[in-house]
Amino acid sequence: MNNKIIAIDFDGTIVEDNYPEIGRPLLFAFETMQKLQSKGYRLILWTYRSGKALEEAIEFCRKNGIEFYSVNSSYEGEVFEESQSRKINADYFIDDRNLGGFPGWGEVYQIIKEKIEFGIEGRQIIPYSKKKHRRKKSFLSKLFGS
Repeated sequence: MNNKIIAIDFDGTIVEDNYPEIGRPLLFAFETMQKLQSKGYRLILWTYRSGKALEEAIEFCRKNGIEFYSVNSSYEGEVFEESQSRKINADYFIDDRNLGGFPGWGEVYQIIKEKIEFGIEGRQIIPYSKKKHRRKKSFLSKLFGS
């Protein structure tokens, strides 16, 4: 059984970014997360949200068939000391704020699946594929010419 951990952002990744409101679910978001859970992945909700906005996000996911392994922590019940890092432990991080943006849930699933099939595991952010997505050049790419 797989025991890999995936940290997933909420706004702009699971749902359209409409913070503090909850946007519409992104295409295949819940279906992909359910598939990943059925394959043994542990999903962490990793979000900026807190308080009531966080509780609403958790309940929205629950109503759409997703129960998270933990929320904004490496495991349920983790307590952060003031001198301790808030960085969580995960094998993959899925977030719309990746360099290049969010590739979509279909591509996310294919990337994870390929890593398992070919044994290419490790801690990294899901990469962005320039071949499939054309975006305007960012300020940094214009500045550095890439």
